[in-house]
Amino acid sequence: MEVRSRSYGEAARRMLAEEPGVRDAVSAAAGTFHAHREAAFAELDEGPLRDWARDVKSHALTHLGACLEEAEARLLERGAHVHWAESAEDVHRILGEVVEAHGVKVTVKAKSMLSEELGVNAYLEGRGVRVFETDLGEYIIQLLGEPPSHIVGPAIHRSLEDIRALFHERLGTAPDAEPDALAAAARAVLREAFLTAEMGISGGNFLVAETGSVVLIENEGNIRAATSLPRVHVVLVGIEKVLRRWSDVAPMAQLTSRSATGQRLGTFVTVIQGPGGGSEPDGPQELHVVLVDNGRTGVLADPEVWEALRCVRCGACLNVCPVYRQTGGHPYGWVYSGPIGAVLSPALLGLERTLPLPFASSLCGACADVCPVRIPLPELLVTWRRRAVDAGLTPSGEGYLSRAFAAVAERPWLYALASRLPGAGKALASRRLPVVRHWTEGREGPRPSPKSFLRLWREGIE
Repeated sequence: MEVRSRSYGEAARRMLAEEPGVRDAVSAAAGTFHAHREAAFAELDEGPLRDWARDVKSHALTHLGACLEEAEARLLERGAHVHWAESAEDVHRILGEVVEAHGVKVTVKAKSMLSEELGVNAYLEGRGVRVFETDLGEYIIQLLGEPPSHIVGPAIHRSLEDIRALFHERLGTAPDAEPDALAAAARAVLREAFLTAEMGISGGNFLVAETGSVVLIENEGNIRAATSLPRVHVVLVGIEKVLRRWSDVAPMAQLTSRSATGQRLGTFVTVIQGPGGGSEPDGPQELHVVLVDNGRTGVLADPEVWEALRCVRCGACLNVCPVYRQTGGHPYGWVYSGPIGAVLSPALLGLERTLPLPFASSLCGACADVCPVRIPLPELLVTWRRRAVDAGLTPSGEGYLSRAFAAVAERPWLYALASRLPGAGKALASRRLPVVRHWTEGREGPRPSPKSFLRLWREGIE
């Protein structure tokens, strides 16, 4: 698992300087997603539904072993192959065995953040397998050679003009082609890939223990083609995606769709329980379900951070985050971005490798207000910040300044004296102070009040 950049600040500044259009594109798309979410939830009382979803996911996570074993038993009964993968290397080994056994030369792949996390495309291409991303947004960034910028809309950072230029160069479309023509050009390439691929790969939105069902939600129909036309289908599903009961699926699918795109339900919901054959004529000849850990059991064992595993990958926290809207996902340096990325990346990769992501937040709390499974994201961000300070991973100057301010603020007489010193306000507004300097790099510095707070308090604040 490669982290592309250890410095969010540097990457964000570079992106804003070199690609100024990204901010507008991301902000507009994220704002549209969020507006659709708000309209979708205005139809119902979302509070009890989100409470229920939190409890359902938490119950499954606290009974994870039993749920996974039950799901495995049901899948095996229906003729599926079940694999347990502790790491990305285990997933690569499993994929390599399937490729070798079936002579796979072409693979079609549904959108899967887990496959991005595991480096699946690079591994297969290294074995000489052609990989086609079949989600239109994923196909666009595959042509660009870029990682996703968003969990749901991987290409939201690209404008229509960017895509026109890309398709004109790579697919021969007209320089001013309309979106329908661009989609048709991609469809022509992908249709051929669907018909010739020996293997299809997908993720899984949910894995139901009671029935051994893999549930997939989409809007384009590409997942149904990728999971049924090739003779082999490989499902990569994180172990945290398990639900205990089949009756949980319908409300969870609706909650996820409303949070992600503002739809009451995704256009296509596919349920996979085994390979084709016998009484089931449709579907692949072989179904392989890979249950992926890749650090998740370590997160589950963390008493402060485990709740992050409730995430259903809807992207709602990204859409509402004022920091994410300014930069998009690439400066975060890994697969997961926005508030959930700033929490999950340290949990899965280690805090030292992913700093300063927990600090890439205003802690405004908007992410917690929209999370469909009530992950306490601001609290988890503060947890990682505290751990960074305790581990000595933050700049020492900030610590000295914070302790000095605390020492003054805890002594009323000293605080009152300091507030009356000439130039005290200007010092706090100075760009030379470590904390304030970083804060004012992207905004106007604070202007000191002509009267201190204590003086205003004593005079009576109106």
